[in-house]
This record gives sequence, structure tokens and C-alpha cells, in this order.
Amino acid sequence: MSDFITPKSYQESPEQLALRNEVEAFLHHDAALLDAWELEEWAEFLSPDARYMVPSLDSPQGDYKSTLFLISDDYLTLKSRISQLKGRTAWVENPLSRTRRLITNIRAQQLDDGEIAVTANFAIWRFHLGNTDTYVGRYEHRLVRDEASGEFRIKIRKSILDLETLRPHGRLSIIL
Repeated sequence: MSDFITPKSYQESPEQLALRNEVEAFLHHDAALLDAWELEEWAEFLSPDARYMVPSLDSPQGDYKSTLFLISDDYLTLKSRISQLKGRTAWVENPLSRTRRLITNIRAQQLDDGEIAVTANFAIWRFHLGNTDTYVGRYEHRLVRDEASGEFRIKIRKSILDLETLRPHGRLSIIL
């Protein structure tokens, strides 16, 4: 994933500005769906070959094929995760947490293969049973356009945490 946007590689043309605005609206909708626990509706924006990844804190640029990841879900595993989170088997989310997300510093670049590389910073607060957990990090997404609707679909959702440890919470029971 070395072809993601870096501060030095990014220059915004009028076309990129229009793309970034469209991506920004998509990411804000994405965050609103997750904060509202509308996970089934959120999953409709996944491509059939989607992958959701959260690398380990000590190897944030690792490859999921050769490095231990906190989460490395393909489409089917992610759909199963959603079913579990919305069902009664995920005791850690019973009752459901309240979350609030801030998405900032969004950058988008059209790639030659038709995909859109997106980077953004995030801060997510999780409120549950009197506790507040904060997750801060960076997204590295790949989006594709649905041929029929023209809407974005998430092909890769990589959430890189800037935390040094998962303590005190020690868990990732929400979708970042």
C-alpha cells in the first residue's frame, strides 16, 4: 500500500478538489451511519471484495498477509462481525456504545486503475457503561465506483491507530 497519498505527493487540481469534496461527503455519511449503529445500511457501501483492517499498534504499516493485525476481515467476515455486533451474542456491546467520530484532513486521488486512494485523520469517542474510550488515527481507504449507481464502494478500509496501547479499554468492539 505504498502508493497512498503522502503530504509531499498531494497537489490539488480543480478535478481533485471536486473529487475530495465528493469523498468528504461520503466519509461524513459513513461516519454518521456507524455512529447511529446503522451497520446493515453501512455494509451496503462495501464492495464484494472489501477488506477491513486494523494493523497492530507496533507495526502500523505491516502487510495483513504477513503481519499480525488486530482486525483483518474480508467481506464475509465483516458481514459476520456486523451480525454479531447487532445480535445478542456481542455482550461487550450490550447495551450498544454511543460513538462520535470526527473525520479531518481528507485527501483523495484518482488512481490509474480506476480506484480512489483516500487518506484522512480520525478521532472516535466511544461511551459505554460510564467509560469513555478515545481512538485516534489515520484512514487509508480505497474506494471504487459502483458501475450501476456511480456511488462509492469501500474496497479497503484500513484504520491505523496512533495509540501506543489499547489500555485502558483493551478492545475494539466497534468498527473504526
